[in-house]
Amino acid sequence: MTAKPIVIVPAPVLRQTAQPVEHVTDDVRKMLTDMADTLKGTDNGVGLAANQVGLLKRLVVLDIARVEGSGEHEFMHLINPEILWVSDDTSPYLEGCLSLPDQYAEVLRPARVRVRYVDMQGRQQEVETGETLYSHVLQHEIDHLNGKLFIDYLSSLKRNMILRKLKKQTRDDESHIL
Repeated sequence: MTAKPIVIVPAPVLRQTAQPVEHVTDDVRKMLTDMADTLKGTDNGVGLAANQVGLLKRLVVLDIARVEGSGEHEFMHLINPEILWVSDDTSPYLEGCLSLPDQYAEVLRPARVRVRYVDMQGRQQEVETGETLYSHVLQHEIDHLNGKLFIDYLSSLKRNMILRKLKKQTRDDESHIL
């Protein structure tokens, strides 16, 4: 399969809404497999939305083994995921994003969620999370499909600090290439 380059902020595709997948086809399964290969190739990524590889399709891949802190890669493929329910209680978590490399901030989200999605065989599924990283990752990746980034939950001061650091980091990285 094929790993794809990860799109970095400020790429416009990260702020666009992904379109629903009409049918689960071999092409859709290949996109998901390529996304899993892309995620596997990262140092610490636990989730990836299609926007992050330049695709405006409602597709998400989670590396459940990394989410749970266990060994080998184990992928969960979600087609057209949607949040059906969120808990009233919240939980903070230090979030990062492959599209904002090396940038982290504490984000407060609902502690638990129920999500409906279609699996790679075209079957509708539902999953409800506990108060874990899994809950945050699901919400984070579904936000991507809606053109939202974790920095949107921060104050404008914190968000702008992260964007300035990322811009400087990108400039520094480019100057080393020259």
